[in-house]
Amino acid sequence: MEATLAALAPQLQLSRPGPLVPVLPAMEELLPERGLRPGAVVSVTGGGTALLLALAAAATSAGTWCGAVGFEGLGLLAAAELGVDLRRLVVVEAPRERQAEVALALADGVGVLLLRGAAPSAPQRERLATVARRSGCAVVVGSEWPGAQVRLRVESRVWSGLGAGSAAGAADGGGGRRAWCGGA
Repeated sequence: MEATLAALAPQLQLSRPGPLVPVLPAMEELLPERGLRPGAVVSVTGGGTALLLALAAAATSAGTWCGAVGFEGLGLLAAAELGVDLRRLVVVEAPRERQAEVALALADGVGVLLLRGAAPSAPQRERLATVARRSGCAVVVGSEWPGAQVRLRVESRVWSGLGAGSAAGAADGGGGRRAWCGGA
């Protein structure tokens, strides 16, 4: 039976479990496997651009390429302060109607894909999930995503300091686990 499943895996586009994509120590508590599973989708709701970026920080620092779609006006200084290695970050500004297409192209070439904005249609989500599984790309989306393997929700955000200050936020992975993201 195992030989039959192994023979079918390429046809079904099933990915072999690879090494986890690393995350910052504070983020490990939020994830069931303490890292991002290549080919899996993580859904982040309740705001949380900082959480999306923080989930990619350790990966880019370790040499993994990260693509970001739907982050028009992204503060690169803020991303760097969260630990994102900007030399490993590709930010693509695309019109909303082309974002799913751009995401598909990036998922085939990066280790982590960050998506923000409206969720793609069901067929586009399925296609992106298939490409991510095949290529071993961890997908982190800033919206609801039916079928996501991990769901995180930002419960609160706190700002401190003068002017723009600094940000901190607590996230809950649904099981009551919490971590702080950013400086307070």
